[in-house]
Amino acid sequence: MAEVAKQLVGAAEELLGESLPLRVQAWDGSVAGPPGAPGVVLRNRRAVRRLLWRPGELGLARAYVSGDLAIAPDSDLYEVLSAVAAFAERPAIRRMRIGPADAFGEKGRNLLRAALGAGVLGLPPAPPAQEVHRAKGRLHSLLRDRAAISHHYDVGNAFYGLVLGPSMVYSCAYWMPEAKSLEDAQEAKLDLICRKLGLRPGLRLLDVGCGWGSLVLHAARHYGVTAVGVSISGEQVALARQRVEKAGLAGRIEIRLQDYREIPDDPFDAISSVGMAEHVGSAQYLTYASGLHRLLASGGRLLNHQIARRPDRPGERYAPSPFIDRYVFPDGELSPVGTTVSVLEQAGFEVRDVESLREHYGLTLREWVANLEAHWPEAVRLVGRGRARVWRLYMAASALAFEENRIGINQILAVHPGPDGASGMPATRGQWLGETLPAPELRRAAGAAGADLGDRPSVR
Repeated sequence: MAEVAKQLVGAAEELLGESLPLRVQAWDGSVAGPPGAPGVVLRNRRAVRRLLWRPGELGLARAYVSGDLAIAPDSDLYEVLSAVAAFAERPAIRRMRIGPADAFGEKGRNLLRAALGAGVLGLPPAPPAQEVHRAKGRLHSLLRDRAAISHHYDVGNAFYGLVLGPSMVYSCAYWMPEAKSLEDAQEAKLDLICRKLGLRPGLRLLDVGCGWGSLVLHAARHYGVTAVGVSISGEQVALARQRVEKAGLAGRIEIRLQDYREIPDDPFDAISSVGMAEHVGSAQYLTYASGLHRLLASGGRLLNHQIARRPDRPGERYAPSPFIDRYVFPDGELSPVGTTVSVLEQAGFEVRDVESLREHYGLTLREWVANLEAHWPEAVRLVGRGRARVWRLYMAASALAFEENRIGINQILAVHPGPDGASGMPATRGQWLGETLPAPELRRAAGAAGADLGDRPSVR
């Protein structure tokens, strides 16, 4: 069949009633679509078969992860993803539900005729090996959560080192004007958290979902705290313990392979939870918030750093991204920031500050994508081409989602009020952030019980 691309694209546009936003090159060399638009390459018939059996995000993801679909050599992944996201937001596409009447009506028959002529009809291809099979067990049980976390985080610390760089921080950086690198921005984020929590020598910090230990290391080195970090990723815990030993801080930092629901040894003076609450699930969020409230001493502070989705449109119900759910974060759920604030207060916290870092995360994700692309052969050697493609796709798509305000991220600072309702917070935001002092001087000042930092004794 000559001109495969033109016939397939023409039939698809007739069915959808909308022009496709991409230039499409088929395996026979034919091209269709707007000149100058970002392009994709259908490398074989299986790419079309994946899209026919699973139209939309999941079919596209399967085709890309498997290598059946590629980005055109003259195009940019970000341009392709941005065009697809804008297309999906068109009102007609959002409203569209293609059923049997459409598939076997005149327009659908034209697409089937084109597909038959191109030789692409057949049984659905098996999903790529990187796709998670439907999880077993009760949603957000201890066992199922461990399996979900293992899928994402236990892919090899060496791979994460390539992507994250020396900081080994897997959350949104804080891009101050003076930042010259990703490492500078990540150190600024760690320092911002420590300042918001009012850390100083003698206080006891709990880091829930501690990753590879970067925050507890920073807090112990620069603010003199003792710290406990918990994670349910075996590989994260192993490397975090090595880093603590190497830093000579084993006497002040304990890293545990432990779920947040299993922590017995309260109270703590401060609790940080960075990039962890997205894994909790809406049904468990009050359990999570109440558990942290129980673990936190009266007058203590919580810093909850969490991705947020936009509120549901009228008449629509939230459904996680099928690509993210099956390839990246199984069982993960996002909540609007207002919902998170409400549940924290329902658990007994007083929310004192909410700061959006949305633009900061777009910059951070682009840095991670650049690191992955710069080390592509090594990344493929470590985790395989399919998984490397998963990470490239999810991080690039996430960067655009933050930049285009489809999702956000917020640091929520809350306190466990005392019996008399006192927060223990200084009077102004500038005071408790120590904005009048450079970070090194602020760290030194944290050793003294200065009113600007809050004068609260340790619980120990």
